Amino acid sequence: MMQKNNLSWKIGGEAGFGIKSAGLMFAQIFMKAGYEIFDYTEYPSLIRGGHNTYQLIVDTRPVNSVSREVDVLVALNINTINQNADELSSGGLIIYDSDKFKMPAKYQEHSFGIPLSTIAKEAGNELMRNVAAIGATLALVGQKLDIAGRIVRENFQRKGGAVVANNIKALKAGYDYVLKNHPVNFICVLPTRPPKDNILIAANESLALGALAAGLNFYAGYPMTPSSTILQYLATVAQQVGIVVKHAEDEISVINMALGAAHVGARAMIATSGGGFALMVESLGLTGITETPLVIVNVQRPGPATGLPTWTEQGDLQFVLRAAQGDFPRIVLAPGDAQEAFELGAEAMNLAEIYQLPVIILSDKFIAEGITTNKRLTRKGIKINRGKLLTTSQLTNIKKYQRYKLTADGISPRTVPGMSQGLFIANSDEHDEYGFSSESGTNRVAQVDKRQRKLETLAKKIPRPKIYGNLKAKKLIVIWGSTKGVVLDAYNELPEKQQKKIKIMHLQYIWPLAKNFIQEALKKSKDVLLIENNSNAQLGQLIAQETGVLIKNKILKYDGRPFFREDIRRALHNF
Repeated sequence: MMQKNNLSWKIGGEAGFGIKSAGLMFAQIFMKAGYEIFDYTEYPSLIRGGHNTYQLIVDTRPVNSVSREVDVLVALNINTINQNADELSSGGLIIYDSDKFKMPAKYQEHSFGIPLSTIAKEAGNELMRNVAAIGATLALVGQKLDIAGRIVRENFQRKGGAVVANNIKALKAGYDYVLKNHPVNFICVLPTRPPKDNILIAANESLALGALAAGLNFYAGYPMTPSSTILQYLATVAQQVGIVVKHAEDEISVINMALGAAHVGARAMIATSGGGFALMVESLGLTGITETPLVIVNVQRPGPATGLPTWTEQGDLQFVLRAAQGDFPRIVLAPGDAQEAFELGAEAMNLAEIYQLPVIILSDKFIAEGITTNKRLTRKGIKINRGKLLTTSQLTNIKKYQRYKLTADGISPRTVPGMSQGLFIANSDEHDEYGFSSESGTNRVAQVDKRQRKLETLAKKIPRPKIYGNLKAKKLIVIWGSTKGVVLDAYNELPEKQQKKIKIMHLQYIWPLAKNFIQEALKKSKDVLLIENNSNAQLGQLIAQETGVLIKNKILKYDGRPFFREDIRRALHNF
């Protein structure tokens, strides 16, 4: 019996089979047992039916990615065998419901049939076969049932004592069946871990919490996968934390409601995906010319049009950089994991008000829905900075208030409606310093230049990209956003000798680009590899535009799936 430090587990079946609930319980069990977790779900854009899977890695070390190979595959139907059996690792095992189908001959040697339906029925309901499968897995990897029992109880207590008791019975029956009928533990036994004070969270929820910690007052959204859980989460806590959450009729209404809220002084945020962002573009321009602070979250999925609505990609970078007519400044941020989503969610609130412009956060389905273990989030260190928002006393010292005053840093003093002596006009026309519409060429140039100076001001303070690995290494990997987790996980698996040859540059602050730092890093590197989850190397295009350096060596993936560890491990060995 071999001891391993990690386990890749996957459960598959139709929607309605309890695939997600089983995966979440499995994650909770191992998180409470002191392990690190990262999960990944695949599901079609159907209300019911279709093939659904829930995959996660259990590890003794921090983890922010998944592998294509799985050690234990739980198949609740034959379709899971047809679609996922080839993902089984060497020495891996398929647990399947022997009541429902016969295992194809070529997989019989690597499978273990369990009458999950019979076990679940005897426990009270056939739907509980997912819970029985969890019990079976725990027995196979040498885990006890005490933590699992508590987790099952917590998950079903709202449904009453009888449901809890039946699920506990199914859990134990699956566990006991393995102990009785499978005399040797599975290929590994996971080591005992000391408990940790971690939480399980996805980037959508942590981003929302970051915004709340930084004073979010108003949120508007329209459900669009994979951004919807931001709306769902904020709606559940709105009354408790005292904010306004609006479920609008469409994305055009979403951004216009938020613009109105921000105009009168609320800290406002909205979220959508690429198609919804497309509908918001005209009002994005209104945000730019009125210099209204607004945080916009684009949780990316593959396009164009509807594309692959329940899958992942990093395909909207060039779109958000250029969206809306004309030239106006914006800030683009891209978190790499749940912790960074929390931090940037808070920072975006400040940046929007300090620089009086739209701040766009680019996330994607992989981290937005990827639940991971994370240290408990805290507001400690988060400060609210409202920039040049004038107080009433400050206004009394201004004889003629100019909302769009020409300033050296490009940022004008700001008031909100109702402030005495702070009156101004806000409309969609080019304007003079007071807000009056003006078609003067001289004024136009002055206002465009003033707005652009905001980014010049920010560029002096913008954080540099983060560098991981050996700072003196001559091999450089360039990544942004959600590719961070899988690249670092694969890098940490390399032999120490190979690690010393590589450094990794991860960009969180995409625009304005820290071009001098990036240019210097590229010039000092002998070999450079760009890794992006899109087909056109969109960050590579931006870097070439801003630095004049074209990264020729690149790995691009755009099949709707994230990079798996195997993809990156192979690339690093060949780099």
